Amino acid sequence: MICSRSTGPRLLVALALCAFGAALGLQFARAGDESLAVPRETKPSGNEVKPFVKPSREDLKRSLTPEQYHVTQEEGTEQPFANAHWDNKKPGIYVDVVSGEPLFSSRSKFDSGTGWPSFWEALEPANIIQREDGKLFMKRTEVRSRKGDSHLGHVFDDGPEPTGLRYCINSAALRFVPVDQLEAQGYGSYLALFEGKAASATRKSATREVATFAGGCFWGVEEIIRELPGVIETQVGYAGGSLDNPTYDRVKHGNTGHAEAVEVVFDPRKISYEELLGTFFRLHDPTTLNRQGNDVGTQYRSAIFTHSDAQKETATRVKAAVEASGKWKKKIVTEIVPAGEFYRAEEYHQKYLVKNPGGYTCHYLRD
Repeated sequence: MICSRSTGPRLLVALALCAFGAALGLQFARAGDESLAVPRETKPSGNEVKPFVKPSREDLKRSLTPEQYHVTQEEGTEQPFANAHWDNKKPGIYVDVVSGEPLFSSRSKFDSGTGWPSFWEALEPANIIQREDGKLFMKRTEVRSRKGDSHLGHVFDDGPEPTGLRYCINSAALRFVPVDQLEAQGYGSYLALFEGKAASATRKSATREVATFAGGCFWGVEEIIRELPGVIETQVGYAGGSLDNPTYDRVKHGNTGHAEAVEVVFDPRKISYEELLGTFFRLHDPTTLNRQGNDVGTQYRSAIFTHSDAQKETATRVKAAVEASGKWKKKIVTEIVPAGEFYRAEEYHQKYLVKNPGGYTCHYLRD
C-alpha cells in the first residue's frame, strides 16, 4: 500500500483494497515462480554500485519525470494498473530510480491484485528503511531506500509464504534491470540468482501448465477464469490466426483468422485441465458460430487451443460429454485445434474488468 495525496475516488478505493488485501481474500501468484531456480541462501550480498551522493532537489527535478519526483521526493502515489511495472513478468532486478541501489528481484514478485508492483521479500533488506506512517487515518509502515532516501511505498503482513510480507511499491520509484543487462549496468553479482532456469524447467512443469481458450470477448473470459483457485496467472491475446504480431485494430475486423483468447497458467495439483474446461463451457454459449452475445465475427468464435495430445484427448472427451448432457439444444461448434503462436494483446486489454469495474461483458457462469 502506498501513501499519497488524494487523486480521486477510484484511487482511494484502490488504496483501501491494497491496505485490506488479506481480508478481501486477494489471490496471490508469484510472477513466474522464479524462486525455484536458485535456492534463496545462494543470493549474493552487497552490490557493485559506486558510492552515491544524493543530488540536490533542483538536479532531481531535472533528471526525474514529474511523477518520479512526486512519488520519491514528495511521498506521492501513482495510479494503480496504469504504471510501468505492475504486470511486468520479465526476470531481472528492481533498483532505486534515484540512487540505483538494488531493492527487489523478479524472483519475489507476485500478483497481489492491487495494481502496483508487489514483492514478498526485499533483494537487499539493508537497502530498505522502514518507518511508521499515520496518514490516511490508518497506521502503516512506509518503506524508503537507504541511500537515495526515496519514498518507495509500504509493507504489509498479508503477503504470501514464505515471508507473509507484501511490499506494495510505486513503479515510479523503481528502475528495472533485465537479466541480460545486469553485467553491463554493474549488477553482475546478481546473475547467480537467475542461473539454472533451464535446469528447473522440469520441476516447474509439474506445478505449471498452460491452457488457451477462446469464447468471445476476452475481457469477460479472463475475468471469470483468473479467479479460479489454482489459476496462477492469465493474459489475453490473439490466437489461431495467420498474421504475425497482430494488433486489436487488425483483429477486430475479423479477417486475420485470430480469435480473442485467454492464455491460462495453472497449477494442475490444485485445478485440473478438465475442471478448467468445465468452467469454460459454462461461461459462454458454445453453440453460436462466430458469435457471443452482441459480438459477431470469427474473432469471437469458441475454440480450445490444445498444448499436448493429453489436452486434445481431454478436450474432445469433455466436449462430447457436454453435448451428450442435453444442456444445449443446438450443436456445439467449439473448435479443438493445436495451439500455435499466442500474441499478447495491448496492455489496456489486460485484466480489463479489474481496471474498469462494471465494464462490458457478456459472460457469466451458467448452472
